Amino acid sequence: MARLSSAPARRHLRFWSAATLALFLPVVSLGLIAAHTTGSRTAASDAAPPHEGMGAAGHFLLAAAAVLAAAHLGGVLVRRLGQPRVVGEICAGLLLGPSLLGRAAPDAAGWLFPERVLPMLDGLAQLGLALFVFGVGRELSGTRLRGAAGQALLISQASLLIPFAAGAAVAVALVDDHLGPGGRPLTFVLFIGCTLSVTAFPVLARILADLGITRTRTGQLGLYSAAVGDAGSWLLLAAILAASHGFGASRLLLDIALLVAVAVLFLGPLRLLLARWADRADGRRGAEVGTAVLLTVCVTASAALTAALGVHQLIGALLAGVAWPTRGRWAVAVAERLADTAKTVLLPFFFFGFGLTTDLGALAWGGEAALTFGCLLAVAVASKVLGPGLCARLTGMSWPSALALGVLLNARGLTELVVIQIGYQARIIDAEMASVLTLVALVTTAVTSPLLRLLGPGALDDRPLPRRPPPPGAGEDPGAPAKPAGSRHSADSVGTGA
Repeated sequence: MARLSSAPARRHLRFWSAATLALFLPVVSLGLIAAHTTGSRTAASDAAPPHEGMGAAGHFLLAAAAVLAAAHLGGVLVRRLGQPRVVGEICAGLLLGPSLLGRAAPDAAGWLFPERVLPMLDGLAQLGLALFVFGVGRELSGTRLRGAAGQALLISQASLLIPFAAGAAVAVALVDDHLGPGGRPLTFVLFIGCTLSVTAFPVLARILADLGITRTRTGQLGLYSAAVGDAGSWLLLAAILAASHGFGASRLLLDIALLVAVAVLFLGPLRLLLARWADRADGRRGAEVGTAVLLTVCVTASAALTAALGVHQLIGALLAGVAWPTRGRWAVAVAERLADTAKTVLLPFFFFGFGLTTDLGALAWGGEAALTFGCLLAVAVASKVLGPGLCARLTGMSWPSALALGVLLNARGLTELVVIQIGYQARIIDAEMASVLTLVALVTTAVTSPLLRLLGPGALDDRPLPRRPPPPGAGEDPGAPAKPAGSRHSADSVGTGA
């Protein structure tokens, strides 16, 4: 057999192989659904006992195959349109829920995704979320910037504070109509501001890699600003969750003190212990398996710890990622491998679970819902693009480059979806607001590439930032400015990403 020596031929083969697989599984699923429907009608007409079909294990495997195939197909389709894979994967998860399948074919949706398999799928989703947020923590910990740290710090604060203030101001007018059953007006207002202040670090890293500007001034300023801004957003979210429990001031201060103590433990003693362990593991044979087990236990135990303290479990996974070593052959390789597995295999189940709780078709697209969506979208885009853009212009960048940087920071992707889900589970916002914010996250991510193309190639500042070579024998530094930790796999969350 002749070898496929050319890169285009190999890409063509990979694409059609993936497309064939992605189409085969849904066809099988639809065939099984049709067979089940026909069999059920026949059984009903014969007054025979109802046909139970396959068992729970078979249903779980079929549902998992349908979710993975739909997510992959959605990602492939939107990539051909120049969009990040995460946009297609999120849309696939939404379409499998009540927004489309549950509305168009409720019996088929109920058979393909019965109640008894939903907890199994949710378990995969929670594990994937924890590993994804762990990867975000690694990226935040590994980001370094030399040569323009002061400028990047100012831009990152503008990227966090201006959208937060703008979102909180708009939320004041929305609190009466969209406050969740477990929320309070103050926590609702703060949560909306926090949601609009998020930037999807993995999506941003993927976009920069696709454009080939990761090592440039614009790319590095964008990565650093997103890292610092997202760290602030997660801190705000932790404080909002602590305040949402409705306890008195003394209990709130106690919760915050416990969270600070846990963060100090992770960023201090635990981080040092893990770094020493990673150095010793490099000299041992067979340390890869032990490293994988240690990482998984560290992530899950950290998530359980913060959940027990009354803070969301993903805060613990984030702290575990920040504490995980950024050096050490096995520590870096295993972390990247598990994070990549979470993005490609496990996160589609989160998109599916998110789709089950989000019914876009139930939105009353009259004047009020459309006005709410339009206001939030306008505030989200304007505050993220113009706020950091103006700050970048005042610190020396040209207007086109400053606006391009703001457009990059406007990508929200999966990170905002995670924040929305946390707020909805905490009952801070209602279902309609969760749906509207989901649309805002999708639109702001989808418009990033078109807006950059509209600004033109000259808008991107492609001058490289000054770099210092790593010390002899250090190997590749995952925290070096040319490649933030984990950025090789920082596709837009699933298979990319966010």
